[in-house]
Amino acid sequence: MDQQNAKTTHFGFQDIPEEEKAGRVRGVFGSVASKYDIMNDVMSVGIHRLWKDAMMDWLAPRPGTKLLDVAGGTGDISFRYLARAGNAHATVLDLTEPMLIEGRKRAEASQQAAQLDWVVGDAMALPFEDNSFDVYTISFGIRNVTRPQEALNEAYRVLRPGGRLMVLEFSQIPNEMMQKAYDLYSFNIIPRMGQLIANDRDSYQYLVESIRKFPDQDTFLGMVRKAGFGNAKYRNLSLGIACLHSGWKL
Repeated sequence: MDQQNAKTTHFGFQDIPEEEKAGRVRGVFGSVASKYDIMNDVMSVGIHRLWKDAMMDWLAPRPGTKLLDVAGGTGDISFRYLARAGNAHATVLDLTEPMLIEGRKRAEASQQAAQLDWVVGDAMALPFEDNSFDVYTISFGIRNVTRPQEALNEAYRVLRPGGRLMVLEFSQIPNEMMQKAYDLYSFNIIPRMGQLIANDRDSYQYLVESIRKFPDQDTFLGMVRKAGFGNAKYRNLSLGIACLHSGWKL
């Protein structure tokens, strides 16, 4: 491709060719896979568990449903969904196979093996037929997708009529001083934690940068609606540090 016409995207605060992002993201999560769950607890002081509980409360999983958990990594959302729904099925899709391998090692995976599938795949080109799932979730993953709008379009495609989208992602605190305080923590503490616990400062530097590059709540809500979802709305969590976006394929 001609260099002048090449499309670029962001990788943290860097601008890179679009075709490079998936490989770089795969490298980040492949590097931190074995420590990913531990780091989530440390970085958020365990609050990510409350955010995921809030996600399940709003989602209200039902028996007999089929979940597609995109960027599902170690299966945290899928395990929670199955625990609440009971008789349901979850497909965990992730770009990074080492994350899926870590998920299969978890105790819940052996207990719920018949209810789980683990698939390596790309959120922008899902390997599933139209109208295949009742629920689509993506938790702290869509900001790592090269073109998030295409991922949302794919979510709409694979959901059945009446199906639901639920996105949990870091967002923006609608208070400038509080946002600055949170940024101070993020940029100064989290990469150091990554070095100490996962022996990987660079990956966690990217992760905190990617949070700041992600669209704010209302901008992302517009993207959800553009993909075709109706009754789309969002709820801030912890003052907007994280946010839940919901939409329906009506």
